[in-house]
Amino acid sequence: MDDEMLFPIGVVADRTGLSVKTIRFYSDKGLVPPSSYTPSGYRLYDIDALSRLELVRTLRELDIDLATVRRILARETSLPEVAAAHASALDAQIRSLRLRRAVLQAVAKRQSDPKEMDLMHKLVNLSQAERHRFIHDFIDDTFGGVDANPAMVELLRTSMPDLPEDPTSEQVEAWMELVELVQDSDFRAAVRRMAEYQAAQRTEGDTTGLHHALTETVRDEVGRALAAGITPESAAAAPIVDTLTARYAETFGKPDDSALRRWMLERLEVANDSRVARYWQLVAAVNDWPPIEDLDPVFSWLGRALKTRAGQ
Repeated sequence: MDDEMLFPIGVVADRTGLSVKTIRFYSDKGLVPPSSYTPSGYRLYDIDALSRLELVRTLRELDIDLATVRRILARETSLPEVAAAHASALDAQIRSLRLRRAVLQAVAKRQSDPKEMDLMHKLVNLSQAERHRFIHDFIDDTFGGVDANPAMVELLRTSMPDLPEDPTSEQVEAWMELVELVQDSDFRAAVRRMAEYQAAQRTEGDTTGLHHALTETVRDEVGRALAAGITPESAAAAPIVDTLTARYAETFGKPDDSALRRWMLERLEVANDSRVARYWQLVAAVNDWPPIEDLDPVFSWLGRALKTRAGQ
């Protein structure tokens, strides 16, 4: 072997960026043994050994364990296979770190106590299926055994909150609030009453679905009234109420009379729970959907206007 191509351990350390102690460790473990020895017993390394040491350094910096490094050097496993496996492992670690960061940001923002922080950490680290279980349990409890509007049940089941892999603190907070809301017994009871009311309406022949077009009409008509400063009790509200009762009569196939107005008021009182709107706002926040408009002021205005004219 040409002595000019052999390097003492100090030179190897300078060229590879490894400490002398580390090179000796790799040598003693049999990963990169010396290429030769001086007459005095000092270790010498050739160019190939330097390349192997540099490979070991890179693999260890990528947090690949020594046993796997040994297999790579012995060509018992391929570097691409190891790289793919470790990349997948790093992806999982990155997802976990992102979740931790979002939880810590939310804890700092909310001034959470240790109990809330622990709960938050557990909730965000659930699997998607486990997170969906909260919503399915809520739906099963509130709509189970009731012949409610199937379109509403389907909408709930297909509009699941999906916390992303890299959530913001706002998304974590929304998820926390949503879990708290769907587990609230009073909210569940209120939604159950709505479901039972819908079932009774279906028995009476109301099978017209979710009434999106009707909702749009109410929003537009009442929205203009709110923008103009028209109060529900004022005379200026009367033609708006007339327009909307006519639209309700058309949608549901009912006579436009005082009975219809009482029925509309009853329907609004059952359905107009601000927590339902909050539910959809939280789902939108978790899923990073466009903000959902709060229609509570709109339907509250209509309810007050109908009460003012009850019996007319």
